[in-house]
Amino acid sequence: MAGRINDEDVKAVRDAVPIDAVVSEYLQLRNAGGGNLKGLCPFHDEKSPSFQVSPSKGFFHCFGCQEGGDTITFVMKIDHLSFSEAVERLAGQAGITLRYEEGGYNPSHQRGERIRLVEAHKIAADWYVEQLATSPEADAGRQFLADRGFDQAAAQHFSVGYSPQGWDHLTRYLRGKGFTDKELLLSGLSQEGRRGPIDRFRGRLMWPIRDIGGDVVGFGARKLYEADNGPKYLNTPDTAIYKKSQVLYGIDLAKKDIAKASRAVVVEGYTDVMACHLAGVTTAIATCGTAFGGEHIKILRRLLMDNGSARVIFTFDGDAAGQKAALRAFEDDQKFAAETYIAIAPDGMDPCDLRLAKGDEAVADLVEPRTPLFEFALRQIVSRYDLDTPAGRASALDEAAPIVARIKNSGAQHEVAVQLAGMLGILDTQFVVKRVAQLARWARDRGGKGPAPERHHQGQQYAGPPRPATPRGPALNLRNPVFATERELLKLALQRPELVSPAFDAYGVDEFTAPPYAAVRQAIQDAGGAEPGVADPQDYLVRVREAAPDDAVRAMVTELAVEAILLHKGVKGADEVYAGAQLVTVRRRAVERRIRDITGRLTRLGTHGDPAELAAVQNELWVLQQYDQTLREHGAAAL
Repeated sequence: MAGRINDEDVKAVRDAVPIDAVVSEYLQLRNAGGGNLKGLCPFHDEKSPSFQVSPSKGFFHCFGCQEGGDTITFVMKIDHLSFSEAVERLAGQAGITLRYEEGGYNPSHQRGERIRLVEAHKIAADWYVEQLATSPEADAGRQFLADRGFDQAAAQHFSVGYSPQGWDHLTRYLRGKGFTDKELLLSGLSQEGRRGPIDRFRGRLMWPIRDIGGDVVGFGARKLYEADNGPKYLNTPDTAIYKKSQVLYGIDLAKKDIAKASRAVVVEGYTDVMACHLAGVTTAIATCGTAFGGEHIKILRRLLMDNGSARVIFTFDGDAAGQKAALRAFEDDQKFAAETYIAIAPDGMDPCDLRLAKGDEAVADLVEPRTPLFEFALRQIVSRYDLDTPAGRASALDEAAPIVARIKNSGAQHEVAVQLAGMLGILDTQFVVKRVAQLARWARDRGGKGPAPERHHQGQQYAGPPRPATPRGPALNLRNPVFATERELLKLALQRPELVSPAFDAYGVDEFTAPPYAAVRQAIQDAGGAEPGVADPQDYLVRVREAAPDDAVRAMVTELAVEAILLHKGVKGADEVYAGAQLVTVRRRAVERRIRDITGRLTRLGTHGDPAELAAVQNELWVLQQYDQTLREHGAAAL
């Protein structure tokens, strides 16, 4: 096993790779105010963004599912890596050479499984590209591309390659690079033969399939020779790094333009993606040997941010298979907040054929929104019935009405119901509208739980990120003004330690009455206090998180480190005056609690208590009362 990564190197990796740059490789981020960014959480399904990133602190936190942490934590969670694997990946991006305290420099064969499999795919992709460019045997592949309008530059842009026809060319090449037979089999690049591993892909044109972060995780391979008895397209089997239902071909090239334009074009094949991108439609992506489904929608939703102006355009062949694919896509339509459309060329050509026959402009024109997907789906259903008869119209209504009832937006649902009545030729439009509304109401009654109650936060109506339905750790009464001030003070201590230091470090854990906040105060104390955070804020937050005793406290630390500071009306920003007010309020409440305790003790002692003890208690009460008065009169200067 490799040794422990040097702590200084881990810190160097954290400092070198901005968290917003890493997170934005996986989802679209927008300004959330206060220097923070927000997006749809990649760790749970949500309709509105509750996932926030603080670039200045190097932390992320989801106010919905409570996931949070630093850049390394994000990479670990999003790509299912170990700590060392995540550090190694980020170090590679930053060009940092890692040192290992118990094993010197880490040789390549010691790295984590995912890192090794990704490395094998990267080397394989480069090797396939070289074969296509230089091997005489690859003439068939080069001709295939040329026949579809793709020159050498296009092939290089998409890293298209060629796998030789021999049994084990790639396998032997990767062995020479230090990969074991076990790794080659686990990667899906090789398969078990009679005498050991052989190449999975032989005599095929190769498209590398990258994840949203840009790593090659699999391949799509197109048959070139009649003697090949395999399927027309052969894809990498599911592996530790490749799940066909969770990848989209071209997403690494398209993601930035998808986020920027709030638009995605879903095509059917690798050459269609190439044709679209070369024609200027740089938001095109495709599935990899499987139907477009829920996992693909999750990827796009994070990039589209589900705003009302977002568009998803599906292009399918005009044949029966293409129409069936469009209807399957419609089944998941309501998982998008985006508007969904379908684009089918009049002559049924796919984007690749269309570009070849009519040029780039025809492709760009094809993918302009034409027909809403729901309208296409309804017309497909209606076309199966004889609408000239009452029975045919009634049967078509029976099948189509439940689909319209699934539309969540009530205004859109009413409008589509009116359109359905027109498609069916039913003159009584209100009859169709009422039928759809009734079906929608029944569906809600069976599966719905009614509108969510209003959320309140710290005594105010809170329109920000949702709180989890079942919070981890002890429950908090978020309307309690005592808890609200304690929360604000902890946020200041984590986010702006220079405003509360050194006074904060003199505060006892018992001055925080909410158990989760007391636990955070203890973690800050165990990490060495808030004052060191003035010099190195990011390292300070990392140490506080590491000092937390469990995941619940760690999540609370991250939440407080990312959550915006709630300034009072008229206050423009957190400053020493605002911080002083929080310090004084928390301290005065602690003093008041102590005064109440001592007053109760005096009452219990009465006139029959020990005179010395009575005098001592009375003296303590007097000192506390004087301190409280001083705090009231002089504020933070009295701390």
